[in-house]
Amino acid sequence: MNYDFFSPQQIHFGWERFSEAGQLAASLGTRALIISGSRSLEANGVIHDLQRLLSRANVTSELIRTISNEPLVSDVDLTTNILHHNGIRAGDFVIGIGGGSGIDLAKACAAMVTNRESDSVLDYLEGVGRGLSLTQAPLPLLTIPTTAGTGSEATKNAVISNHSPAFKKSLRANQMIPDLVLCDPKLSCSVPPHITAQTGMDTITQLLESYISCRAKPIPQALCLQGLKLALPALAEAVEDGDSRSSRENMSHAALLSGIALANSGLGMAHGVAPALGIHCNIPHGLACAVMLPSTLKTNLSVRQKEYAEITRFLSPELSFDEAEAAQYLIDQIQALNDRIKIPCTLSELGVTHSQIPDLVASSRGNSMSGNPREISDEELTHILENLL
Repeated sequence: MNYDFFSPQQIHFGWERFSEAGQLAASLGTRALIISGSRSLEANGVIHDLQRLLSRANVTSELIRTISNEPLVSDVDLTTNILHHNGIRAGDFVIGIGGGSGIDLAKACAAMVTNRESDSVLDYLEGVGRGLSLTQAPLPLLTIPTTAGTGSEATKNAVISNHSPAFKKSLRANQMIPDLVLCDPKLSCSVPPHITAQTGMDTITQLLESYISCRAKPIPQALCLQGLKLALPALAEAVEDGDSRSSRENMSHAALLSGIALANSGLGMAHGVAPALGIHCNIPHGLACAVMLPSTLKTNLSVRQKEYAEITRFLSPELSFDEAEAAQYLIDQIQALNDRIKIPCTLSELGVTHSQIPDLVASSRGNSMSGNPREISDEELTHILENLL
């Protein structure tokens, strides 16, 4: 057995622990550069509260940028230039607060502001640009997630999109793992039901794909099992009763675990196709993952039946299934959950057309697809997507 394991240096998790933001931030520096992923965080006073907590801890702060979309190359370049022109000095650090998109922007900017071989993040992204690597440590980073989904608060990559040419690629490096994570599940209570459903299925997809990945490792697999034990019973309740403390806590914890798992073990087909659906069809990432997950599990059943059965037996030890029955039970449970939280069954319900499939197939080849437990040819992927229309 031979593996490496990476995770944030510190994780602080708990209900109403947002109140500790100031003292935690003070351990990173004296000036916080805040990047937010939601304008509602300003409207409902969360950013104001954050800056007040920072001030009490003798940390000055500036709200640098707020975005409402998945970050584009232009967003990273613009925000990095704002940081650069403001002047970076000793004691500066970045706070990323919001959903996965805002935190990804914060992670990318924290890295790019100290790595200036190119003026554009494009040249550092996987599979495009010049293939540059990060040579300087990013600014220290505190992440504060307000949704339970991508687990970006604990990962080593930032997903960045572009419209022309169309792509969705990662900026990735071990040193991009945040220094501190502050996860307060109460911050997710205002997330509306349909977003809770989509981001929650992203979490579940990450946990399942990391567990069965061809790069799966023992510690992440243990985290995946615990995350699935939390998330599978909790997601529907979080969708149907957004104020449920237990379901919000369980989903936030599961999302955090999923981020640590994927950062170490990788993902698979669902996450290979999801970025393509996002960039070509404008489908939100979590929704794309949710629709792709049942097909992904079926596609990999022939090589991961044992692992599916392991998951079922861990979650439901009282069931007396043989291996094949236990594996199929997991697939059936995922489809039933999708149905309960009103996730569409087909891509055509999301506006995907047959004419888009060649572009989707071509854009699905990347780091996530390489983690799939068996190789999927373009012809097979075309057939899978056609069957999902």
